[in-house]
Amino acid sequence: MRLPRRVPWASLAELDQVCAATFGDENDLDSKRFAIDRLSAWRTITSLPHALESTLALLVVLVQDSSSPRNLPSLSLRQSYASALIRLVNGLVDPLQSGIYARSIAAIAGQLGLPLWLVELRHAATHEDLPSLELLREGARQSMSWLLHNYWLPTLNPSTASQSKDITLRPVDPVLKQYKTLFKLITRDTSLRKQHKQEVATVFKDVDKWIAEAKVAADVVTGELGWNTTHMLENAEASDQDAKERWALEILSDALLEKGGLVALSKKKRVFPSDSFSPPKSSVEIWTSLLTHVQSLHPIFASILVSRMLVRLLNKSPNESEKVTESSNNDSSYCMGIARWLNWVIDTLAVDDSEMPDADLKLDTVASLITALEPGSEQTAQTRETIISLLESLCNGDSDLENALAVLQPPVKVTTAVWTPEDISVMNERLNVLSSTKLVEEEAVDEVVSRQPAPLARVSAPGWRLLDSSSGWKPCPIGVHCTPLH
Repeated sequence: MRLPRRVPWASLAELDQVCAATFGDENDLDSKRFAIDRLSAWRTITSLPHALESTLALLVVLVQDSSSPRNLPSLSLRQSYASALIRLVNGLVDPLQSGIYARSIAAIAGQLGLPLWLVELRHAATHEDLPSLELLREGARQSMSWLLHNYWLPTLNPSTASQSKDITLRPVDPVLKQYKTLFKLITRDTSLRKQHKQEVATVFKDVDKWIAEAKVAADVVTGELGWNTTHMLENAEASDQDAKERWALEILSDALLEKGGLVALSKKKRVFPSDSFSPPKSSVEIWTSLLTHVQSLHPIFASILVSRMLVRLLNKSPNESEKVTESSNNDSSYCMGIARWLNWVIDTLAVDDSEMPDADLKLDTVASLITALEPGSEQTAQTRETIISLLESLCNGDSDLENALAVLQPPVKVTTAVWTPEDISVMNERLNVLSSTKLVEEEAVDEVVSRQPAPLARVSAPGWRLLDSSSGWKPCPIGVHCTPLH
């Protein structure tokens, strides 16, 4: 759930009024001054988003340039223009420099759709000779146009803005393929690890850069351009940053779960250990380094990877807009591979995760799997067997989880025995023994009966005797107290 933001304007109508005054007639200096006064007043109330700060800085310089005599020295104007342009570019790019490896300003600006020549103009104004006044004026005009189409209009009309934005994100598959090829070579011959040390560092760097690019792409998709200021990032924007990180890690997890990733493409290579519920040893040796590296930089990676595995395994997407592939429906060995990797992630990768302890992640996973086995679920018989095997592995060693799983186990089926000739002979021997015992008991009963008086000699069954009038017995209704016989 996104937390509400504090904005300086009372309504969108007020923001629209300032927008019209800012980007209306270029020669209407009174409207421009009104916009400057209103933006300055807003700044006294709360910290302005970076887009509004840049708009105010550029607008002040444009008004100063339009109202100043042309015979004045242009150095002050050039410095003012340069300062506003530098702050615009740096303020957009710096908050997006996430990750342990810095990315070029041009690469981030390209993802944001910022004209690259403005980045070059910023570089020249910072490190080289101050650009000419004409060049700086053109840069200011294009910057104002970019702010209008990328911040002001999307803020005033969010519905049309979300339809016009495209995700500028390069695929991660080539990076993963490069990593897999490299570690296949290293795992086959461990002596080559030192030789390929630099290549390993490069591929890890590429993965980290891709995650940073994905977070920038999330900025574009969610329309957050111009909101990222240092003050906001330290307070209200922390949850948004977590959401962008989750979005990037979900894309990476989905790429890892495609056939040819964690689960081998060839079915012949999906040979699972018989002594444990683990992935193939060769796959674990290849992918452990990457998974551990990402987990060390992004502690929520294990929980996200498990959630995406559950989506694949249960063929049930949490979002209606997502389409789950049919791999889990048609390929039982793929399902088993995903289940074994899920067990490995919980038992190995998530053990040192302080934000999502192993016990909590395991408990949530077991609850999701048990829910998937509820009556009426659409899971196939093969998928149900895979889920039950995964549950048995996850619950092993935990008495509470084992008891919960025992409730789900089907009753033991009674199988019909097949009689052999040896069994028949044994049964006949037992029958003969029982028959001989019965004859002995009958003879003993007859002897006892013969010794009883005549009225008591009529016995219907052993242990019973017939009472007559001389015994003192009288019939009475059930439940009425009677005098016991002596």
